[in-house]
Parts: sequence; structure tokens; C-alpha cells
Amino acid sequence: MEERNWQLFLAPYEQAVSELKVKLRNIRTQYKENNLHTPIEFVTGRVKPKDSILTKATLRGIELDRLEEDMQDIAGLRVMCQFVEDIYEVVALLRKRTDFKIIQERDYITNKKASGYRSYHVVVEYPVQLIMGEKNIYVEIQIRTLAMNFWATIEHSLNYKYDGEFPEEINKRLELTAEAAYLLDEEMSKIRDEIQEAQHLFSYRDLDRLERYVNEKRADDDEN
Repeated sequence: MEERNWQLFLAPYEQAVSELKVKLRNIRTQYKENNLHTPIEFVTGRVKPKDSILTKATLRGIELDRLEEDMQDIAGLRVMCQFVEDIYEVVALLRKRTDFKIIQERDYITNKKASGYRSYHVVVEYPVQLIMGEKNIYVEIQIRTLAMNFWATIEHSLNYKYDGEFPEEINKRLELTAEAAYLLDEEMSKIRDEIQEAQHLFSYRDLDRLERYVNEKRADDDEN
């Protein structure tokens, strides 16, 4: 594939990521506007760069003319949640949507990877509207807690350093820290109601402070 064509090839993936970020962030906004606990803390997204695509294609034995069919994570989004329970609420929300089709789910929370990795992966087929017509794009959505994401980010960085072949000591520590991260999530779930109530009260106090500040500024302006 020629260099100039990579931009054309990746453009629909960029569009899919951009549109889905807006849609998922809008879910968060709707929860906030209705004074409900939002299961979505924040959303990020990216499209794999050419070099990463070529490297993965080589490792997986994927032909370049089969990238669209055989590589499901060229476009990817991450949805961060506060609690494990939020993850499954997000999954339920995705299942109800009609603007894309879920083609695969992988629950690495209930069934963690050998490394200790935990996350929930949903692969969707998303229709992108182009000038030449509709094009279905595979997008992988990873849903995880902040603790899971912290561990996965560190593990990913170490994977680059050691090229996937971790020293035994590092491997053991990664497994231990993965369990520690999961225990943190479990403990947070046990006091979830108290945490949500505190966050709700904090939010209202902020609004009350803002309202008092605005009223005081108006009073000062009237005096002047």
C-alpha cells in the first residue's frame, strides 16, 4: 500500500473514533443532566498508526488486503469507569444502541488473562457515512476501571521494553499488582453507595458556592 493511500485508508477509522467519542461522552452528559451517577468517567480514542498496524499484521499473519476484515482494533476507544459495576452498566447501554452492531464481547474481568490483565472488550461494526456511500468499520471499545487502566498502561509500557518476554521477577510483580488493583476495585465497590452520595453532595455544594458567588458579584455591580 503506497504511503499516500494510508491517509485515505485510515480516514474512515478516524471518523468512526471521532463520532463514537461524541456519542459516548453524550451518554455521560445525559446522566449528569439528570443528576444521576454516570457509569462513564471519561472516554478516549485513537487510530493505530501505520507502523503499529504493519507490526501487528506481521505478527498475526494478516495479509494487507485483509486488514479491514481481520484486524478489529485499528480504531479503538477506552471508556473509564469508577466501579466494576459501572463497566457492566456501560456494556448494557451499548447493547441497547441501534447506531452500531456488536459483533463480539470479551469479558477479561470475569476471565482475566494469564498476565492479570482485566478489562471488558466490545467490538462493534460502526457505519461511517462517506461521499461514496456507507462503510462499516470495526471499532474495539475497551471498558475498564481507573485501577485496571493504570495497571494496563504500566504493563503495556513494560511490554515495549521487554518485547513481551518479561523477566520472572517482573512477571510475578505484575501478577501481584494486578490482583492488588482488583482488590482496590472490590473494596471501592463495597462502599460505592457512600462514595456516590459524597460525590453528589460535593457537586451540590459546588453549585451552591457558585450561586452565592454570582449573587455577590451582581450585588457589587449594582452598588457600583
